[in-house]
Amino acid sequence: MSVAVRVPEELSAREPVERRAPGLGRDGVRLLVSRGTEVSHHAFTELPRLLRAGDVLVVNTSTTLGAAVDGTAGHARVVVHFSTRGDDGRWAVELRDPDGRGTTRPRTGGPAGTEVRLPGAALLRLEEPLAGPGARLWWARVRGAAVPDLLRAHGRPIRYSYTERDQPLSAYQTVFALPEADGAGSAEMPSAARPFTARTVAELVSRGVQFAPVTLHTGVASAEAHEPPYPERFVVPGPSARLVNAARARFGPAGRRRGGRVVAVGTTAVRALESATGPDGRVRAAAGWTDLVVTPERGVRAVDGLLTGLHEPEASHLLMLEAVAGRAALESGYDAALHGRYLWHEFGDVHLLLPPETPHAVRC
Repeated sequence: MSVAVRVPEELSAREPVERRAPGLGRDGVRLLVSRGTEVSHHAFTELPRLLRAGDVLVVNTSTTLGAAVDGTAGHARVVVHFSTRGDDGRWAVELRDPDGRGTTRPRTGGPAGTEVRLPGAALLRLEEPLAGPGARLWWARVRGAAVPDLLRAHGRPIRYSYTERDQPLSAYQTVFALPEADGAGSAEMPSAARPFTARTVAELVSRGVQFAPVTLHTGVASAEAHEPPYPERFVVPGPSARLVNAARARFGPAGRRRGGRVVAVGTTAVRALESATGPDGRVRAAAGWTDLVVTPERGVRAVDGLLTGLHEPEASHLLMLEAVAGRAALESGYDAALHGRYLWHEFGDVHLLLPPETPHAVRC
């Protein structure tokens, strides 16, 4: 199988599991586990029994914003997707055309000077593209309202065409989300963490699994073109860096590691952690902007495993998974997901990629 195969439309998760199957919670999704090319099938509620004492889960604490706001450009209705706030107070935005079904379709970016009237007498003005001609995202200024206030009052979650209906913003928040005083957050949910519940976290902690919080505020994804990520804000706190370093430093006889696997929850957690990791493999406290694209050629320096959603195959996403687990593991996992009728996208099932078990692995 080629991992670039298109996923059948019927395997798109069109709404959250708790709405698809009343009586189930967020943790009611399926969990595909890959250990090298060996694949097994589980319920997500089994996750605490699949990890072991000393493992560290790296989680993204970014909260999801209601980043889609209706507006008008001239006489045309548009939807503004607010992506990322710049250091100078501008926002990177994408203008989209409403498609009449509650979702949107691509719209040509620009030109500079385009003005969009927003609710509450706010006015957005496009200034310059983030990249070259034809860029999807543009830097813009908003006058007449503070953007965080505008999003809280008039924004809704960004919704793509494979979903069935609008969902409340609460459906897009993870149990790890921590609102920030300045209103910063993610344009799209760090969705790999969505199935976690307070009960799951408590059981993991009781079994000796530790959590290392990091933050990466995701921008608006390129749903059609699958572009590499634009620069995004991230923070790796000192205590999280030390926790990861300590886990990776645990060795037994003959230099064999005694567990202490570092498992990132989502590709955003990988990008944040790897952006703070030096060539020597040590993680250091860091904050700022990252445009890191993790590839097999670069490899990963601090991550042993990855819990990720099942998404339409795209270049940067698959390159990261291959860097963590290898091409063969990725192909066998995607084969199993398709044959097993796993559900894709942010409301779908999840995939845990772990290193292969070895005869000397120490179980705790």
